[in-house]
Amino acid sequence: MYRIYQKNELNFAIFWIVIYCLITTSIRGNFGDESFFMLIGLIFIAFSITFFINNHKLKEKYGLDKYPENSKRYLYFIPVWILVTGNLWGGLNLVYSGISQVWSIISMLLIGYIEEIIFRGFLFKAILEKDGAKKSIIIVALTFGIGHIVNLFAGQASLETIAQVFFAIAWGFIMVVIFYKSKSLIPCIIAHGLIDAFSKFGVEGSFSQWIYIVATIIIAFFYCKYLLKLEDK
Repeated sequence: MYRIYQKNELNFAIFWIVIYCLITTSIRGNFGDESFFMLIGLIFIAFSITFFINNHKLKEKYGLDKYPENSKRYLYFIPVWILVTGNLWGGLNLVYSGISQVWSIISMLLIGYIEEIIFRGFLFKAILEKDGAKKSIIIVALTFGIGHIVNLFAGQASLETIAQVFFAIAWGFIMVVIFYKSKSLIPCIIAHGLIDAFSKFGVEGSFSQWIYIVATIIIAFFYCKYLLKLEDK
């Protein structure tokens, strides 16, 4: 695996994106997010990428070694923490019951961790070193958003999937710009995990969900614009 990484980091990133999509799409379509099978699949992926990063001393490269030292520069990520709660704006409702709800929450937290590492970590760094910041930010954000089309194959409604794609693109820009400017992936992992976990407590199909999507897109535009103007230290 390390030979693939050394030879071509982009291929390495694509490999993990494909593996992740194949495993999660298959399990989600057959068993759902609340299944124990989903949890086991995500634990396997999370353990594998964590072991690889730790074993080859890549924590600093992928922003996993520390939280941003000067959070004030990034407005303490307040726009992000506000948007994180968006899935709860329409009220509280347990999507599943009993142990299934527990499995789904843990799975969502793992998804946040995995997706940040493979998209903002592996993919972004691979493209950044070759094509520069502007191109890599756009490619990673769009790839992350468009990648949610795979939910169609898991039985999700088409309109819901389209909305999710635009929502994910907006978040993709926020996360990748935060990582690029702060050099830390930790705020992104925390935010992403909470967004997904809170989705299992929200009221689906409510008008507030559309407000959340629009608010995310608007805030993403202004917050990313602010972050990109910051001088690198």
